[in-house]
Amino acid sequence: MRLSRYYLPVLKETPAEAQIASHQLMLRAGMIRQESAGIYAWLPLGFRVLKKIEQIVREEQDRAGAVEMLMPTIQSAELWRESGRYEAYGKEMLRIKDRADREMLFGPTNEEMITEIFRAGVRSYKDLPKMLYHIQWKFRDEVRPRFGVMRGREFLMKDTYSFDADRDGARRSYNKMFVAYLRTFRRMGLTSIPMRADTGPIGGDLSHEFIVLAETGESAVFCDRRLLDLPVPGADADFDADLQPVIDRFTSYYAATEEKHDAAEFEAKVSPGERIAARGIEVGHIFYFGEKYSAPMRAMITGPDGKDRPVEMGSYGVGVSRLAGALIEAYHDDAGCKWPVPVAPFHVGLVNLKQGDAATDEACAKAYAALVAGGIEVLYDDTPARPGEKFARMDLIGLPFQLIVGPRGLEAGKVEVKRRADGRRDELAPDAAVDMVKRDVMNALKV
Repeated sequence: MRLSRYYLPVLKETPAEAQIASHQLMLRAGMIRQESAGIYAWLPLGFRVLKKIEQIVREEQDRAGAVEMLMPTIQSAELWRESGRYEAYGKEMLRIKDRADREMLFGPTNEEMITEIFRAGVRSYKDLPKMLYHIQWKFRDEVRPRFGVMRGREFLMKDTYSFDADRDGARRSYNKMFVAYLRTFRRMGLTSIPMRADTGPIGGDLSHEFIVLAETGESAVFCDRRLLDLPVPGADADFDADLQPVIDRFTSYYAATEEKHDAAEFEAKVSPGERIAARGIEVGHIFYFGEKYSAPMRAMITGPDGKDRPVEMGSYGVGVSRLAGALIEAYHDDAGCKWPVPVAPFHVGLVNLKQGDAATDEACAKAYAALVAGGIEVLYDDTPARPGEKFARMDLIGLPFQLIVGPRGLEAGKVEVKRRADGRRDELAPDAAVDMVKRDVMNALKV
């Protein structure tokens, strides 16, 4: 992509309403634009990040055996009355009526709808287990939307729902999602900590939040520092094997959100040097809730004994749009974003320091073609802006690599490669620079 053709409305000043780094930088880098309180348009650069996050989430759900579908954003109030949640959910639910005066709602979650879909198509334990998921926009009418996409009213979520014949099967499904979440966040460059958590309005008796430590986190968290160094299952993880040892390893260390924190247990189990008391950002939440929805909504299966029983269920959410903000909170500096390669909007920013100069134009064209041919995503700054403006813009949007081409360097047979993560700079021959960038990007994308 050539920057001269791209829509990238960067801002020089930080908007007054933006309080945390991710909100400030997403606005300044031209990733989002607020359309009303807590509702944002995702501009081209931000949309590319959103799709990268979504694809990693999708690949790990598929790997774990979940099957993708898509449910509507507008739901019938009658479904929610079946479960008993319509009146109980609160003012965060946006209730509406259609022209026929039917009561509807903009879905904040999908437990009722997926239960209705399941009960219409599955009758026997022989058809289980099943895991279904979708990635869809949700709406919760937050009383005080703030922090940009971290606590907006409209947001993109991945929701998976599991259906099993008994508690043992439901626990196996829960374990699959537990491991899938560890892998999902690690692939994005995040260290997530599974923590005992309150089940909230979803319900159930088993729940973990996946937390990323950050100063701007919405809640206090407490954990054992050793959790940060535990190995996450690799690409060869067998989701049909017994995953309980992995879950046992991660849950053997103390980790709890504020609602579940036990100060006495924390002090007893964790030595002073290993204690972390910090703020955290929730990026995923998994629940096992058994018959909470299947019993009142009559989602029944016939068991091996010939008797009907409610199906055992769980739900598993990832905040796809929230992750864009969480990643910036984890990776930024005073100059701007610092995207990990797998979620970066482009892998490389190609900077032409003297647009219109025959030698630099030719060198940039050659490098651009070679990178694109190698599967590298390039944003080519071919604008007539001054070098200082180009450097500041590239640092702001935070692409992992910058390939800088200027007349002086070319006279010496060199171009410059800058790594945004650590600021390292290398001067190399143009072909060598291209090869190095291609190699490093591809290594970073290995799963």
